[in-house]
Amino acid sequence: MLPIDALVLVAGGVGGGLTGSMAGLASLVSYPALLAVGLPPIAANVTNTVALLSNTVGTAVGARQELRGHGRRLARLCTFAAVGGLGGAVLLLATPSSAFERIVPVLVALGAALLLLRDQLRRWAGHRSMSAVVLAAIVLLIGVYGGYFGAAAGVLMLAVLSVAATEPLPVTNAIKSIALGASNLAAAIIYTVIAPVNWAAAGLMAIGCLLGSWLGPILVRRLPERPLRVAIAFAAVGLAAYLWRNAVN
Repeated sequence: MLPIDALVLVAGGVGGGLTGSMAGLASLVSYPALLAVGLPPIAANVTNTVALLSNTVGTAVGARQELRGHGRRLARLCTFAAVGGLGGAVLLLATPSSAFERIVPVLVALGAALLLLRDQLRRWAGHRSMSAVVLAAIVLLIGVYGGYFGAAAGVLMLAVLSVAATEPLPVTNAIKSIALGASNLAAAIIYTVIAPVNWAAAGLMAIGCLLGSWLGPILVRRLPERPLRVAIAFAAVGLAAYLWRNAVN
């Protein structure tokens, strides 16, 4: 591996860690970085999943303040997300990706809409909490998507958790990152055994992800909530358009 490739991977990891812990858009940066150094799409996808595990570690360290007191909630969400992650990994390795790739932009755009309309949806629902069964089912499905490909899975998770609970955005954001980490971990276990993970690339990217994800919660804590939420939503719209263009071409 050339030195410039190593720098691209570490930089892509830092960017992925920041965008992942702040906005749930880690793969928007990390996945293209893996493609840029010459990995084929499937290898880049599974390597990306393994590398992004360090996002969870960095976020857990950087967001200790936000995660305090949410142990039981995290355990429930992580369980469903992990089951979904296993299903997503099996789906990736067993089926062609063309049909699913056409669904991805729609899901990302839906997540953006949920974030933008969060307050209106809460008022419409009368500030009632989302049913635990419905929330579990949605988290499981997002886990499936996260294990399969995962681009903007964090946006979907953040949008759903934002509607399901009334709490500061930094708290929801931190919980989102840990739940997605469970999905990634479950998928990565399968990928490390039977998928073409590039371990050198995964290691370099993981170093960058660790740094970026540690800094992300600190920045979220200091930024105003509404502009950040709107910025995340519009970034997701851009990603949806990009993914849709690639899917139809």
